[in-house]
Amino acid sequence: MMNSIPSEPAVDPPLTGWNLKHSYAGLPEAFYQDAEPTAVKAPAMVAWNETLAGELGLHRDETRSDAVAGMLAGNVLPPGSRAIAQAYAGHQFGGFTMLGDGRAILLGEQITPSGDRVDVQLKGAGRTLYSRGGDGRAALGPMLREYLISEAMHALGISTARALAVVTTGESVYRETPLPGAILTRVAASHVRVGTFQYAAGREDSLGLRTLADYVINRHFPELATQDDRYLGLLAAVSQRQAELIASWMLVGFIHGVMNTDNVSIAGETIDYGPCAFMDRYHAETVFSSIDQQGRYAFGNQPVIMQWNLARFAETLLPLIDEDSDAAVESATEVLHGFEKQYQTAWLSGMRPKLGLGDVEEADEVLAGSLLDWMTNANADFTNTFDGLARARLIEQNADADNASLESLKSWYAVWQQRRSRDRFDDTQAAAAMRSHNPAIIPRNHLVESALAAAGENDWKPWDGLLSRVRDPFTQSEVDSKYREPAGLDGPDYRTFCGT
Repeated sequence: MMNSIPSEPAVDPPLTGWNLKHSYAGLPEAFYQDAEPTAVKAPAMVAWNETLAGELGLHRDETRSDAVAGMLAGNVLPPGSRAIAQAYAGHQFGGFTMLGDGRAILLGEQITPSGDRVDVQLKGAGRTLYSRGGDGRAALGPMLREYLISEAMHALGISTARALAVVTTGESVYRETPLPGAILTRVAASHVRVGTFQYAAGREDSLGLRTLADYVINRHFPELATQDDRYLGLLAAVSQRQAELIASWMLVGFIHGVMNTDNVSIAGETIDYGPCAFMDRYHAETVFSSIDQQGRYAFGNQPVIMQWNLARFAETLLPLIDEDSDAAVESATEVLHGFEKQYQTAWLSGMRPKLGLGDVEEADEVLAGSLLDWMTNANADFTNTFDGLARARLIEQNADADNASLESLKSWYAVWQQRRSRDRFDDTQAAAAMRSHNPAIIPRNHLVESALAAAGENDWKPWDGLLSRVRDPFTQSEVDSKYREPAGLDGPDYRTFCGT
C-alpha cells in the first residue's frame, strides 16, 4: 500500500480478548483486497465505549492508553487480524457504480463471549485499492457524529452498527478546510450489503454470486440453509428485516440521508451514518443532507426507497431463484409486493404502544395518521408531541397554539380517548407503554452541532453531556430541559454533510 508503514500484530497487546476469525475472507478473492492501514503520527483516544468493549470481550490496559490508541488507529494490528477492504457496488442516488471500501479496513470478525460473530472495522484508516483518488481518511466531526448517533439508536432499541472508539490521528484531513483527522472503530453484524450482491452481478460472476448468497444464508439466516427455495427465502428474510428497520426509523423521526444500495446492510442494521439527523418539527418531506438536492431520501420517502433498493437486490438473485427467468421474476415480484404490508405492520406494531394501545383495531392507522397530519399543520415537534401524550401534557404544552390548531388537537384527543376506553390496557399499562416507546431525549441537531464544534476545540463537556443523555432516552428530568427543546435549526437552512 502506498505511503503506508506495515503493521505487525502486537506481541504484548494493550487491548486483550481478541478472538478474530475471517469467514468473509473465505469468499472468492474478487470480493476483497488486502489493505494495510496507513500509520498515523500521534494517535490519541478521545472516545471509548466501555460497555461495548465488555460485550466484545475486550479489555484495555489503562496504563498504556497511547498503545491502545495506536492499535485502534491501525499502527499496530490486533492479534489474529487480517486486514482487508471489501468490494461492493451500489446505486448512488439512482446511478449505478462499482465501489468498495475506500477508507474502511476490516480487521476480522470478533467472536464474542456470548458466541456472536461481529465485524470489527477501522473507518478512516487510509487508502485502499478502492479509494478512487480519495485520501482514505476521516475527519473528527463525522466520526464523532457516527459514534453519538449510533449510540442513540442503540439506546432507542433500533438495530444498528455501533462504535467502539474514536481515535484522533494527530494529522489533518483536507475537505473545504483542514480538519482534525480521526479513525472510528465500527462494530457490525456484518458489512455485507445489497451492493455486495450488485458487485457480483455486475461482474457477471454467477459462481461468486451463489457463493456469496450461501455465505450470507449460513451466517445470517441459517434457518434457510436446508430449504429448496432458500434464495427466494433470502429475499423474503432481508425484506422483512428492512421493513422492521425502516419502521423503527420512522417511529422516532430518524432520517438516514443517504439510502444508497451500498448503504443497505443485508443483516438489517443501520450502517454508514453520514448526513443523518432526527427531525424536530414533523414534515414528511424533511431533508437534511446537503447532497440530496431532489429530496430522494426525504423522511417520508424512506419506505418507498427501501422497497426500490430491495428490487435491486432481487434483480441480483433472479438467476439463483429459478432457472426460468420469467418464473424467477414472478416469484421475486410477489415478495417485493409484500414489503409494503410488512412495513405497515411493523410501523403500526410500533405506533400502537406509542399511543398507549394494546389491542388492534382497523382504524388505528387513521388515528395515528390524523395525529401526524395535525403535527404537520401545526409545525409541531415530533418527539415532544409523543412525549407530551405519554405524560398527559399534550393539550397543556400546546395551549399557546392558535385556536384552530388547538381545537383540532382537542378533537383528535377526544377520539384517542374514546379508542383508549375500549382498549385492554388500563391507564397504568398505557402510560408504561407510552413512556417506554416515546423518547424524551433525541440527539437534537443544534446540540449535536454544538457538541461537535466544542470537541473540535478540545472542549469535551458538551459531548460528554449529550452522549450521556442520548444513552438514556426514555428518562425525563426537569434539569434536562435543554436536551428536549428544539432550536428551530432544522428548517430549510439546516444541512448535514457526508464527511467524505
